[in-house]
Parts: sequence; structure tokens; C-alpha cells
Amino acid sequence: MLLRTSLLAKLAFIAIVSFASPTAADVPAPQSTASQRPNIVYILCDDLGYGDVHALNPRRGKIKTPNIDKLCSEGMTFTDAHGASSVCTPSRYGILTGRYPWRTSLQSGVLLGMSPPLISRTQLTVAEMLKKQGYATGMIGKWHLGMTFGKDPFADPIKDDPLQHGFDYFFGISASLDMPPFVYIENQKFTEVPTVTKTWLRSGPAAKDFEAENVLPDFTKKAVAYIADHAADAKIGKPFFLYVAWSAPHTPILPTTEWQGKSGLGPYGDFVMETDWATGEVAKALDAAGIADNTLLIFTSDNGCSPAAGIQKLESAGHYPSAQFRGYKADIWDGGHRIPFIARWPGKIKPGTESSQISCLNDLMATCADIVGVRLPSNAEDSVSMLPALLGQDRFPLREAVVHHSIDGYFAIRKGKWKLELCAGSGGWSAPKEDAAKKENLPPIQLYDMTVDESERKNVAAENPLVVKELTALLEKYVKDGRSTPGPEEPNDAKITIRKGPNATRTIDPLRGD
Repeated sequence: MLLRTSLLAKLAFIAIVSFASPTAADVPAPQSTASQRPNIVYILCDDLGYGDVHALNPRRGKIKTPNIDKLCSEGMTFTDAHGASSVCTPSRYGILTGRYPWRTSLQSGVLLGMSPPLISRTQLTVAEMLKKQGYATGMIGKWHLGMTFGKDPFADPIKDDPLQHGFDYFFGISASLDMPPFVYIENQKFTEVPTVTKTWLRSGPAAKDFEAENVLPDFTKKAVAYIADHAADAKIGKPFFLYVAWSAPHTPILPTTEWQGKSGLGPYGDFVMETDWATGEVAKALDAAGIADNTLLIFTSDNGCSPAAGIQKLESAGHYPSAQFRGYKADIWDGGHRIPFIARWPGKIKPGTESSQISCLNDLMATCADIVGVRLPSNAEDSVSMLPALLGQDRFPLREAVVHHSIDGYFAIRKGKWKLELCAGSGGWSAPKEDAAKKENLPPIQLYDMTVDESERKNVAAENPLVVKELTALLEKYVKDGRSTPGPEEPNDAKITIRKGPNATRTIDPLRGD
């Protein structure tokens, strides 16, 4: 169901998308009173598939997720939400900046634990924007956007970290839980100097008492404590933004002893259940603090379920992490980037509702700007406010289109029912990979009608050449203009190759020339 609004409301929404200077200092003061500004809590899972949430996949999902299911009953579920990429670093970039990550120098793959920063110092983040509006801003969990480390990385203050991108407080890890260093960071310092080497898929320096299975419970305690510490201020009109980035159920898949064996589906199922528990603890903390009614709580994931979860074994037991969608993490097919997205805001969002609006994690920036009544900055060029949908006032599609991107840098674009993929195979880790697809002489592009073929099995590109032409031109325009929303042209950070392969390359440079 596409929730509806009046034409006047739609025009009002479009009017909000005006453009200001990209620096936090120039964001204008809020137009709404302090008492109207909600707390905003954003919970991001790591590699949780759409089908891992039981309420979203009741027939093909076998893992119990009672706390997330409860959020579905208390709020709105977006059934067509997507990460900005099918892997984690780029999706996280889009979340904080409202900008497609392929506009940066990172156009394939992900960063590592001690990689240089991806977010430039001039790029406004949602945390900076909300901090300017009087919000306390905290982050708990996995950063994975690079940092600048000193000559003595474990003693010198860290730069280009969450605190330099708008957060007042940070407790977490630099990247994925299988990427060293294995030690916590609090604000701009490592909490300990690594003295040993440990291995969780990768080997590297570690704090002596750091254990991977303790990370999710530790993050949970920190998130609950943050809410309790800020509840009193929130009640007198000093709201907070809390970004909780779980490290789970990403590898290493290590549920604590308490959760081992609970799912009957092996370690991955147990880890999903523990992630559900952690999410429930955050929701309960808001309730216990008496601030749930004035808090927008969003629950989502960065991309689809990873093959490292043991997909074949899970599916043979009747659990399908991608539900009915094709592909998994890293792929251009929807299983790679279609994600659970649930929003609870008592008194604002109607309980137990669904929206079929096509949305993207980039949209957090514009949504928050809309909520607090500030102009959307010009360099949040790929963010669209979801507020009309959240309030049940959307009659029209909020997005013209959404661009998808795979781990290997392949593009897709979705507009309405049509999804065009500029590759022959998965674009990622699933079969057929690109080399195999070419050897099989599969067509170099794929087109699917998602209203009748959401599993992406019948390629109808040959029968719809005009649709292929239209969507290709729209993607090229988004790249050339440096933006996908109305506004002034913005430069990309690097040359962008839209198509790959012999006789198929289409590259647009950062100044938008051909």
C-alpha cells in the first residue's frame, strides 16, 4: 500500500528540498519549537537480511525475532527499502551524508580497520546538522568509514573520527568485527594499547581482554546507558540523536553462551536472535525512560545477508535470509541491498502500517532535515525526505528513482516497476559472477519488471529497448549532474565508470564531462 497525501502536501515537501551551504555552521536555525523535535534513534544491523526478520518473512523465515516483530506492530514497515550499496562501508557513507557512495573514490569493495577516512572534512553529516539544531549526538558501534591515526596509532588522538563528523560521543570499533585492531575506541582514543595478537578471520593487534562475542552485549549496555543519561534533558526539550551500529550478525558469527542453540538453525540463527534481543533492549530503554512517545526509532540493516552465514544450510532447513528476493550481500540483485526498515514514532506513525515507497538509506539526512525544519544542504545530493510516508501523507512516489551498486562496482537503477542492471551476472559474489556470465554468453544487461518478477528471473531487456534507453539515460544524468535530486550540479570525487567490459565502458569524469 502506498500511503497517501494531498497535492498541497506534496508541493510543500518539494519546497523543503531547497539548498544551503554545505557547512554545519551555515545550516539555519530550526523552524519548529524545541518541544516538537523528537529524539532520533537509528539502529543499523550489519548484514541482516530482509528475510531474517520473521514478521517480514513469515512463510520462509524460521528465526524468531520477537522484538523486531514488535516494532513492526508498533510502527511502519517499508517493504521496498535499500542500502546505498550491497556492502557495508559505502552504505554507511550514504547514511551519514545523504550522498551516493560511488561518487567518492571508493567505487568497489570496502575499507579495512585502519584505512584512511572516506568522509571529507567539508562533507556535512546528519550528526553535524542535528548538533547545530541543539541535539546531543552519540554513536555506539561500528564506524567503518576510515580514520586518521597518528604516528603512534594507539596513543595519539584519532582524527577524522565520529567526533570530527558531528558526534559528541563515540564508543565502538573502527570497522567490522573481523578486521583488526581488536580494541575499543572511546571518543578519540583507543581504550587500551593492544599487547597481543588475535584472530577472527583476520589476525591483528588486540587488547588482551577483548573478545568478539562480548562486543554486541557491550554495545547494548552502552546504548542503554546513553539513553538513560540523556532522558532528563530530552524531557525538557533538549533532544538527542543516537546512532547505534551493531556489529552483528556479521562475521565472526559468535553468539554468547546464553544464545547458543536457541534458534535450532546454527550459530547464524542464534546470532540473529541475540541481535533481536539487543534491539529490544534499546526499545525498552526508551520506554523505561519515559521518552518513547517523543522518539523516532528506526531499525534497519546496511545490506543483505552474507553468504558467510551458511546460506545453503539455512535454506535447506527452511530459512531464506533474502526471503523471495534473488542474491545476497555484495550482489546487484535485490537480495544484496533490499533491507528491513521499520520506523516507530508513537502518535505520529500509525501502528502496524506498511509503505511500498522505494527508499534508500541515504534518505536519513533529508528526513531529519525535514523533521527539524532546516533546509537540505546542497551536498546531500541523493537524499529524499521520507517524512510524508512516515506520517501517512504520501500520494505520489517520493523518489524519481534509486541507484543500486554492487561490491564490484556494477550499477543498477530502479524507477517504478522497472529495474535495469548494467551487468550480465550478479555483479558480486553469487553465481554467475561476471566472468562466468560472459562465458555463458548471457546478455550484458538485465531488465526486470519488479511488479511481476521480484525474484529477478526473467530478463526482459530485449523486449523493452525504450525502457533500457530511458533508464540508462537517467543513470547517466544522475552521474553527470553529480546529484539525483533537484538543485545545482555538484562535482563527483572521481571518474565514474557506469559500464564495464570490452566495448561497454561508459566513464564520466568528476567535472561531469564525457
